[in-house]
Amino acid sequence: MPVVIQTEEDNDRMLAEAEKLMAKGENLSPEEDAILRLMAKLIQDFEEKFYQPRDVTPLEMLHHLMEARGLKQSDLLEVFGSKGIASEVINGKRSISKTQAKALAKFFGVSADLFI
Repeated sequence: MPVVIQTEEDNDRMLAEAEKLMAKGENLSPEEDAILRLMAKLIQDFEEKFYQPRDVTPLEMLHHLMEARGLKQSDLLEVFGSKGIASEVINGKRSISKTQAKALAKFFGVSADLFI
């Protein structure tokens, strides 16, 4: 049962549970999907409050999220709409648009502000 995260140990446990759900990929039930989104929000809230992250560019955040989830460029084609645009964004040749930021936020279950 997801609860407000108050310690790093709580955060580690929540991350482990979220990773178990993410490993199911597309096979999540609607209830599991809702729980995963709640967990992501709880983790995000805790980390924003307790960790003082350095300024990260939207591209660095995208690379971090892709690496953390073991994703490749091809996994984001649906978000960007084409292989060419995905390549340009991921390689830093094109900035992330507001529309793409919203799509990435939905895809990763995070705030669109991370990509703007």
